Amino acid sequence: MSSPGSAELTMIKNIEEKFGKPLSEWIKIVNKSGLQKHSEIVRFLKSEHGFTHGYATTVAHKSKQSDARSSDSDDLIKAQYAGDKANLKPIYDKLIRNIQEFGKDVELAPKKTYVSVRRKKQFAIVQPSTKTRVDVGINIKGKDSKRRLEKSGSFSIMVSHRVKLNDKKDVDKELLGWLREAYEQA
Repeated sequence: MSSPGSAELTMIKNIEEKFGKPLSEWIKIVNKSGLQKHSEIVRFLKSEHGFTHGYATTVAHKSKQSDARSSDSDDLIKAQYAGDKANLKPIYDKLIRNIQEFGKDVELAPKKTYVSVRRKKQFAIVQPSTKTRVDVGINIKGKDSKRRLEKSGSFSIMVSHRVKLNDKKDVDKELLGWLREAYEQA
């Protein structure tokens, strides 16, 4: 598995080349904009400055200091599954264990409220959304919604679909098939 830190460092290094200013300048621009929400910052960078989604997301996280440094990745995950959500951790563990079997290039990038799952680009997110549910966001091009696989709607602009998990048994062949398809497209 490649390290989240190395992929992020490459992206940060490329920001100036691709968008004309170093990360520190883009953070100042974002801070001056007064925007607070991650999605607003991403939209601003994409529409006003021509950023692609991945780079805009990186700048948004850096400007809000909501990204994970490798030293605190475990702490971020522990915090996500603390207190009333502790009962959801076995669902997360089973899901991640299965996803990591897709290939050595699977990369986990914990954030404050979710874990980004990437290959060359993000193909899924895992988020404990309520006290009783883990939501799995999946990026699958050209896939219709059906039963469990619903359009992401207001859940997240970073994925096309969502599957709701309430139990470890919900991590099944069907879900893993959708995730594998997203992994192969990433």
